[in-house]
Amino acid sequence: MDTDQLIQTLATDNENRARPVGFALMLALLAAAPVSLLIFFAELGVRPDVMTAMHNPFFDLKFAVTLALAISATAVSLHLSRPETSLRGFGWWLLIPAGILVAGISGEMMMPQRAPMMTRLVGSNSKACMAAIPAISLPLLAGALYGLRQGAPARPAIAGAVAGMMSAGLAATLYASHCTDDSPLFVATWYTIATALVTAIGALVGARMLRY
Repeated sequence: MDTDQLIQTLATDNENRARPVGFALMLALLAAAPVSLLIFFAELGVRPDVMTAMHNPFFDLKFAVTLALAISATAVSLHLSRPETSLRGFGWWLLIPAGILVAGISGEMMMPQRAPMMTRLVGSNSKACMAAIPAISLPLLAGALYGLRQGAPARPAIAGAVAGMMSAGLAATLYASHCTDDSPLFVATWYTIATALVTAIGALVGARMLRY
């Protein structure tokens, strides 16, 4: 059997497994979620002024960005779980959170600010952000990779990287409720670096774990 026939056979078989992959991913994430929640509440918790912060549009923007990343990466992960697929036509989904973030930065730049740009960018929680998002992400990433193993991704490293983005998006959504740095510049810098770290871990582990 040549390569094309093998891929076609896997693709045909995977049509009956597309639903189970999504179901397995959901169950795996639900199983991993309590561990991530335990890490979050044991070490961080929700910021005490969260009710007041909800009236700040830039606080709300953090959740728009992180949830957009989690949702778009989930859709792309499920797409990549089939052996005949690639990022072509789906990769742009991952640009949605970046677009929201650019719009937020532009909006902040047009508003009068009390703090200098570098102060808003560096913030006061950069180290916590860099540690917390990967730590909260790891249980979710393990669950995501386990769920995606029910499929047959042709590019396991890429599938693992996108699973890392999904896990980081979910973890960052939790962390955003703790973080007191609401500037889009802070989010664009430190949330992105933390997400890139989890994405790299996902690519490295996924290259082995998702290989078929």
